[in-house]
Amino acid sequence: MLNSGWTYREQVDPAAHGWTVLDYYTRRHRHSDAAQWQARIAAGQIRLDGVPPASHTRLVRGQWLTYHRAPWQEPPVPSFAVLYEDLHMLAIVKPAGLPVLPGGGFVEHTLLGQLKARYPGPPPVPVHRLGRGTSGLMLLARTPLARADLSLQMRERRIRKTYRALVSGIPPLTFTVREPIGRIPYPVLGYLYAASPGGLPAESECRVLKYGALSTLLEVTIHTGRPHQIRIHLAAAGYPLVGDPLYQPGGLPLSPAPGEKLVVPGDCGYHLHALHLAFTHPDGEHRELTCPPPPELEL
Repeated sequence: MLNSGWTYREQVDPAAHGWTVLDYYTRRHRHSDAAQWQARIAAGQIRLDGVPPASHTRLVRGQWLTYHRAPWQEPPVPSFAVLYEDLHMLAIVKPAGLPVLPGGGFVEHTLLGQLKARYPGPPPVPVHRLGRGTSGLMLLARTPLARADLSLQMRERRIRKTYRALVSGIPPLTFTVREPIGRIPYPVLGYLYAASPGGLPAESECRVLKYGALSTLLEVTIHTGRPHQIRIHLAAAGYPLVGDPLYQPGGLPLSPAPGEKLVVPGDCGYHLHALHLAFTHPDGEHRELTCPPPPELEL
């Protein structure tokens, strides 16, 4: 069954001033070649400030480009389960493989899409996110006041988040990673997050739960919430997540060989689970929630 399509909107930045429309899409979005972008421009799928442009139209910084992608069939995804629910908030168990927000090949097959289908009226709003390949606990707000309160706790680092992770190598019993995380250039996507000296501060505390013959089970508590923080930090420390197709030792993404499929952050295969959350409920009471891990992350 096809979805309803999607519209991608972006503003022309100074670096693209003077480029043609065809040059812009060919250079910035390399998942398609020049002939494919030319066909989309000719079909009227591309608009410049609301008007269909010619492929040779020169861009001016500050203008808005939109690409109306035709409907497509999205891959199937698993469904979430409810762990806790009241009038103010919701705590769910997100399975690995379910994206939270639209992106890549997913628009309707997302957590947000499932929430809209399950809850009439304004659906619960995620207070934080988990990567598509990460399973476990997520908090969602059901009222504007609950959203403001829980979001403030997130920003002020008053919500304690504990994860289980399966890593390669033999790390020490306890260690802390403080590698800054920021954007770096990446083919097709333009950028992604990785270990970067010029990035934002990040901190992850790690403790070994069990050593195995080929892997180690860790408990990880994060004090910041940078994108893909645990994946990046454990790779930066030399202990990448088992099965992670993207982040290699050093905390940088793998570079695909010519002809190989480009790996993106939403690709699954790694073992990471949001196990425990400690927070203040919007009613003022301290709450703690735990979500049992999948078998490969059990003690």
